[in-house]
Amino acid sequence: MREPGEEDAGVLVGGDAYGGVKLTPTRTRKPFKRSAKARRRNVVAAGLMSTGILITTGVVWATPRQIGTVDAGVTVPAARGAENILLVGVDKRDDLTRQQQNRLKLGRESGQRTDTMMVIHLSEDHKRVTVVSLPRDTWTTIPGKGEHKINAAYQYGGPKLTKQTVEAATGLQINRYIEVNILGFIDVVDSLGGVTVCTPVPINDPKTALNLAAGTHQLQGAQALGYARTRATALSDLDRIDRQQQVISALLNRALSADTLANPAKLTAFVNSTLSTVKVDPDDGLIGLATQLRDVSLDNVRFAKVPLTETNFRTPTNESAVLWDKQAARDMFARINADQDLTKPTPTVTPTPSAKPTAIPPKSVSLKVKNGTLITGLGARTKAALVDYGFKVQGEPGNTAKKDYKKTVVRYGEGQEEAARTVSAAIPGSELRKADIKGIEVIIGSDQPKIGKEKASSTPSAKPGVTPNTKTAMQNICKK
Repeated sequence: MREPGEEDAGVLVGGDAYGGVKLTPTRTRKPFKRSAKARRRNVVAAGLMSTGILITTGVVWATPRQIGTVDAGVTVPAARGAENILLVGVDKRDDLTRQQQNRLKLGRESGQRTDTMMVIHLSEDHKRVTVVSLPRDTWTTIPGKGEHKINAAYQYGGPKLTKQTVEAATGLQINRYIEVNILGFIDVVDSLGGVTVCTPVPINDPKTALNLAAGTHQLQGAQALGYARTRATALSDLDRIDRQQQVISALLNRALSADTLANPAKLTAFVNSTLSTVKVDPDDGLIGLATQLRDVSLDNVRFAKVPLTETNFRTPTNESAVLWDKQAARDMFARINADQDLTKPTPTVTPTPSAKPTAIPPKSVSLKVKNGTLITGLGARTKAALVDYGFKVQGEPGNTAKKDYKKTVVRYGEGQEEAARTVSAAIPGSELRKADIKGIEVIIGSDQPKIGKEKASSTPSAKPGVTPNTKTAMQNICKK
């Protein structure tokens, strides 16, 4: 969300700001001869990274020294071959001339900020990539700093605090940190000859010098940057996330086209412009990650968004922010952490209150009911509820000699423990107790537990989980 008079910080997908807008071309080297599959793998990796999604090694088309390093405090190794990667875009303009800032409509502020954060999960089988965009205006807790927008973490504590904040918000352990800057994005797009985008609504944004009619457009580097940066539509930053994901898909599609793969000069320019813009932690040259991307295709790259409950939350400082749907977000990130495919519904198991699940159905259990209180009619009501649940209740409810039972007790004799667990599972909060009796008896206490409706069994019931709304990179491509 944009505050009145707020300067747009820009989308942070792309390169580094160590030089001018145009990076100095690296010395062209004769590429090693690799198979078409190997070339495709490295282009997929480079395409993902250059658009603010993944990364590459450059082992085929560039040297590892082109990749910069940064200390983000990454200490957790990837588990079982799966990886959680934090992609952070940094808007660094200190090295730009005033003329360049004016031309790109970036403003003149110095320093660095983060406006784009993406969590990327590479599956254990190395076949799926799930990308979750984190809204820059997310209102969250920054460790040691209190509640702020999530993009303030970088200003307060750089890469380390940014990583800690995202881990705290998502519950994921970050195994790799990638940092990129705005300027290289222009060169990457231009190296591919531009990208095709489509906007459902007209966009007129003087801040980014972007004026597009609704429809499909072919954009070059600076224009594509403006398209990915603008928030001049109804949903502001949330719409911008859609545009960024669309540009990412368009760049991947262009990078994997026959026109790029069959043109060594174009391919080399694309990969080199990408690699020149990246800083990483850990400092491993990204070689291990690229080898895991051999089976990734556009159909395997899937975009998702964090579920939200409020898009115009007013913070204590009167800023506009967004609030996550905490339960839905927790469920989504838990599924990602479990390496599950978000496109497939996963049953959400609701356990019964018993200490252990049991396989004995209520219809096979006979029991007696006694009222352990002075509450008139409690025994009869409990019997009716247990019968409705499916149990066989023998005779009329009796009364105990002692009338001060506070907690409901399920007593059972020798050999009746499993059947008693089925009864206890139907009575929330009840206490299981072995006794010198035959069969099973329920002594109702003043807690007056509420017994559920009849169930087919006392095993945990399942209900379909919510499937997040996702879209593949292939589905996100605009058709001319």
